[in-house]
Amino acid sequence: MQNTSVLISGASVGGPALAHWLVRYGFTVTVVEKAPVLRLGGQAVDFKGETHLSVLARMGILDDVRRLRTGGTDQEIVDADGRTLAVMPGEFSGGDLEISRGDLSRLLYDRTSAECEYVFGDSITSLTETATGVHVTFERSAPRTFDLVVGADGIHSNVRRLAFGPESRYVRHLGHHYALVGVGDGLGARAMMYNEPGRMVAVGGPSAFFVFASERLDYDRYDLQQQKDILARVYAGMGWRTAAVMERVRTSDDVYLDAIARVRIDRYSAGRVALLGDAAYGNTLGGFGTGLAVVGAYVLAGELAAAGGEHRAAFARYEEQLSGYAKVARSGNAGPFLAPATRTRIRLRNLMFSSRFLLRTMLKLTDVFATDIDLKDYAGVGPR
Repeated sequence: MQNTSVLISGASVGGPALAHWLVRYGFTVTVVEKAPVLRLGGQAVDFKGETHLSVLARMGILDDVRRLRTGGTDQEIVDADGRTLAVMPGEFSGGDLEISRGDLSRLLYDRTSAECEYVFGDSITSLTETATGVHVTFERSAPRTFDLVVGADGIHSNVRRLAFGPESRYVRHLGHHYALVGVGDGLGARAMMYNEPGRMVAVGGPSAFFVFASERLDYDRYDLQQQKDILARVYAGMGWRTAAVMERVRTSDDVYLDAIARVRIDRYSAGRVALLGDAAYGNTLGGFGTGLAVVGAYVLAGELAAAGGEHRAAFARYEEQLSGYAKVARSGNAGPFLAPATRTRIRLRNLMFSSRFLLRTMLKLTDVFATDIDLKDYAGVGPR
């Protein structure tokens, strides 16, 4: 087999999922992650439909994911006095199987760390393709050469920027931002969501979740105080329990703020470099990102193994299968749904949850999108 050394950028979900399969097929894998340690926080993620569950089963982690599931709790939509206006069912927001992103990341890391190399606290600074590989330089580590490089480093992918061009070509801001903030347990476990036009705040468990309408904001995504200041400004004067929530934000050391955005790119590979997950087909808060990343990892690794490491054929087959499946990420925008622009639109959104017909229709559509791929069986490829 050729091209057996693979560098993966990103240790969240897609990167370790790809590492799992590549190691199984006999590749030598290195995963580089900018964060100094494995990131264990973050929002709940979910899997929908037989395709997602089948891939988890083939990985051998379905039972573990079920053991760690968060349950998909119903969420009450309340008014300023805390009275329930509507209930968002857990199956609507949590799919068939919901798990904390941090728990999933830890599970995948634990399954792969003994068989591949993880480098934390480092980042790729350049990629130079040669006839036989990719010469890679890093912020901290010594330069190395790999046969192939995969960017599984999110919607703001560093690998995509280096290999394909600036982010502005491929990432479209969708008019809203979101934030997830660790607030401890003092706000209670009851899942509640409150809206005012263009703003939403939700609590329940150890995190608060925010969505708000905004032009694209210019800030340092690694500057904690800048993100807190933005949230304080946007949510100043909001009713309900927002002031108490914002007091928790003020003292939190776990804040993540980002734009709701969509990636549009016409190819998933360039030479010896390929993109996976949100780097290739991201749609922030679109509800399919984790499933797309896990299925994409399965297909990309399987095609590389089936092609004996011949990357040109493997990347072409990967793109052929995923481009259609990932079409769900090329449409939709959760921002106006979670933070409607007017009180009338808030009321109409809430009314949707009182209609069983509308709910069943939407759930059926999500299942159709999640299963819209014929998975190949790669069990016969590779050395195991």
